[in-house]
Amino acid sequence: MTLIADAVAALGLTLPPASAPVATYVSTVRSGALLYVSGQIPMADGQPACLGRIGDGLSAADGLRAAQAAALGVLAQVAAATDGRVASVRQVVKLGVFVACTPDFTGQPQVANGASDLMVAVFGDAGRHTRAAVGVAALPRGVAVEVDAVFELEAGQ
Repeated sequence: MTLIADAVAALGLTLPPASAPVATYVSTVRSGALLYVSGQIPMADGQPACLGRIGDGLSAADGLRAAQAAALGVLAQVAAATDGRVASVRQVVKLGVFVACTPDFTGQPQVANGASDLMVAVFGDAGRHTRAAVGVAALPRGVAVEVDAVFELEAGQ
């Protein structure tokens, strides 16, 4: 039985604790076999990380790392909402990746790969998903990237 935390650790990363909502919403909602995960931001030591905008002091490579960190938060929510097993996830259905960036920055898909690549590394073919990568003027708490997701879970999970 492979745990999500172990699969993440095998990549040289650490699964953070699942964060609590900071406003009037919940972190996850289960509807049938689907698990919806609210937007997660990059965190380091319990604080928002990778502050600023891509193209204005932050590079696309910085954004890619921020997307990966936000995706770790998504995985933490999935682990908290299930038994934490990789096998609980039948399919990563969709990622939404929001990139705070300058108006002339057009590399949102490359930034979003930080989240996408992590899902494939953890779940294999079940990690392949649909995706939206969108540039925005600003994100909560001043972070450069936010990621939300939809997962299909195995029956009974």
